[in-house]
Amino acid sequence: MLPLSGIRVVDLSTVVMGPYASQWLADLGAEVIKVEPPEGDSTRRTGPATEDGMSAIFLGVNRSKKSVVLNLKLPAAQAALHRLLATADVFMHSMRPQKLAKLDLDPASVMARHPQLVYVSLLGFAEEGPYGGRPAYDDIIQGLSGNAALMAAQTGTVRYFPTIAADKTSGLVAALSISAALTGRARQGGKGSMVEVPMFESMVAFNMVEHLYGQHFEPPRGTAGYPRVLAPLRRPYQTADGYVCMMPYTDAHWRDFFRSAGRDDLAADARFTDIAARTRHIETLYEITGELVRERSTDDWLEICEGLQIPVARVNDLDELIDDPHLQATGFFEQVSDPSMGTLRFPGAPVRFDGERARAALPPRLGEHTRAVLGDAGLDAKDIDALTRDGAAFAAKPR
Repeated sequence: MLPLSGIRVVDLSTVVMGPYASQWLADLGAEVIKVEPPEGDSTRRTGPATEDGMSAIFLGVNRSKKSVVLNLKLPAAQAALHRLLATADVFMHSMRPQKLAKLDLDPASVMARHPQLVYVSLLGFAEEGPYGGRPAYDDIIQGLSGNAALMAAQTGTVRYFPTIAADKTSGLVAALSISAALTGRARQGGKGSMVEVPMFESMVAFNMVEHLYGQHFEPPRGTAGYPRVLAPLRRPYQTADGYVCMMPYTDAHWRDFFRSAGRDDLAADARFTDIAARTRHIETLYEITGELVRERSTDDWLEICEGLQIPVARVNDLDELIDDPHLQATGFFEQVSDPSMGTLRFPGAPVRFDGERARAALPPRLGEHTRAVLGDAGLDAKDIDALTRDGAAFAAKPR
């Protein structure tokens, strides 16, 4: 049994941060009910698709969930949501704080009615600061939290990481925090709590693990930014016929690498004999290493480094990951067949518990579970018919 089995999560979040967090909760065993507006999450229309409303980005962050459609602008839909919250353990949303009261979802009133809930606000910024309440997306947070500056420091060009790093990092922080809050609730006799996960602070915390660097000290003992990581030459090494990722790290690694390249003089060079010296001369070290690596083929370096137990790997293109021999052997990618969409591929849950990991289930079609979930929350068929007739809910026809 997965650790969050029996936990019910009601998730109103959209786009990537919140859905990625709740997908992790689903992978950990929770029942995740995705409550969507009548038009659905915007990612349902982002990327290639074989069926309207089931586009690639939506598939990537919404597997193993249920979809309920409620038009929360209408009081009847708000009342139905509260019936659902009475059965839930976790409530998540990614709305700006100033919008919650109109939807009868302000934290104080929700917690008063449903004291068992872990109430989770996924925010751009902590509310008490001057940025509180501002809208935020990945690009905004990447620029503000230092990602674009890190890219400029290494490449000379101000740009974002080529992945939605702020959304996914904050989503992981949210999933971790929710799991911790559920543990706390179990120890406090079932009393819920309020959890706030701000993207800006989460991403600054992520970046500054290594990059606070000299600013750890007061007075500072240097500028922010870890030189080894920011070095422009920190990248896969070019070989005689391609590229290789090679990471000599310890003193012994570097000594053995230089000797294998026929450079005993560098193995004894004071600039490279310990990590502090290598950090001070990192650009020179990378430049010399690059020159040596270019003298042999990728296969040669793979064999040499594996023999010396120096971490090494080929460079995989994104399309090649599907055929990576390790991922194939561990069954990482899963395929799910659907009568309408055909065969779909998903990256699997990477974590195992007692040898078990969650299996991917098809992401839900819009409103696919409205009737079943609302019925489970105590609404009878006539109540649900009235909601759908009045536009307060939408229930997809059974397939």
